[in-house]
Formats: sequence, C-alpha cells, structure tokens
Amino acid sequence: MKILAHICCGPCSITSVRAMLAEGHQVTGLFYNPNIHPLKEYLRRREGAAQVAGKLGIPVIFKDDEYDPKTYFRAVAFREASRCLACYALRLERTQAVARRGRFDCFTTTLLYSKFQKHEEIRTLGRDMAGSAGPEFYYEDFRSGWAEGIALSKEWDIYRQQYCGCLYSEMERYASELRALTGPA
Repeated sequence: MKILAHICCGPCSITSVRAMLAEGHQVTGLFYNPNIHPLKEYLRRREGAAQVAGKLGIPVIFKDDEYDPKTYFRAVAFREASRCLACYALRLERTQAVARRGRFDCFTTTLLYSKFQKHEEIRTLGRDMAGSAGPEFYYEDFRSGWAEGIALSKEWDIYRQQYCGCLYSEMERYASELRALTGPA
C-alpha cells in the first residue's frame, strides 16, 4: 500500500515507519505541525524528522509554508479541555487532504507510536474522517516499538523533545520548575 504518514517528530517516526516498511508498504512522510511552539522547537523537530527520513530512505513533504501557530490556537480556542482532539483533527485533516490529492491508499500518523497520545481518539477520528470517500485510515498500534524508538533516537543523535509540542503541554511539562521558583501558592 501507498501510505502517507503524518510525522510529528523524528523519534516517533523511527519504529512506526520501520514497521510499515517491513510490511512492504511504500511510505511518504508529511511534516505538518502548526501546534508546535515556539518556532525554534518546530525547527528542531523538523530537522529530526528529516534526519530519520534520510536514514530510513523515505521522502517527506514539509508543509513549512503552512506553519502558523495561529491555525492551532484558533482550532483549540475555548476547547482547551479537548485540545488534543482538536489538534489531532487539524493535522489529520491536512494529511488526508494531501493523501487524497496524491492518490495514496491510506493515511496515518506517527502519533500512534506514543504512549502519551490518546489512541482511541486518533483511531476513531481517522476512521470517521476517511468514511467511504477515502483514502482509508491506516491504524496500527506502534507503541510496542517505544523502547526501541528511544534507543535508536539516542543512538542516531536525533533531537528528543520534552513535551508534546503545544504551548499547553510545554506549560504542563515545566510547571514544577516554575513552582519551585515562585514557592507555594
């Protein structure tokens, strides 16, 4: 099958793309992540995705011309409690559109590698989006490659981020450091 795989970052793409290639699929990556904040973080993750793609020998479509965090903030505004679903939808809608235009058989996301992502939401969303119009959503639980992906990303010296990518997850990740500076409330 010809699969367009949304790539969120280099480490998440290692074992998920390797698994698809091992199954005989033709994989092309799509780096579209307007949720990543700040721009320097986006650039680090973009570079990591490019490095992994080079090592695995797959092409990647970089939608840098569409990088605009305002797109993400508009999608999640007043939906902060369900911001992950809105973020998944934003990126999967774009992936599906590119897959349809490029006549791919399927589309998927390397978010399915992470044990921190909401797999049921991603799977349901992807399948609902695909509907009968296609291309179909390719679901595979890539979490079994978690430890291997971490080890390879370290071995390959691929940038490993410390938060999901959005401003909210960055704040959650580093909130304890802020609290340590400011003391108890």
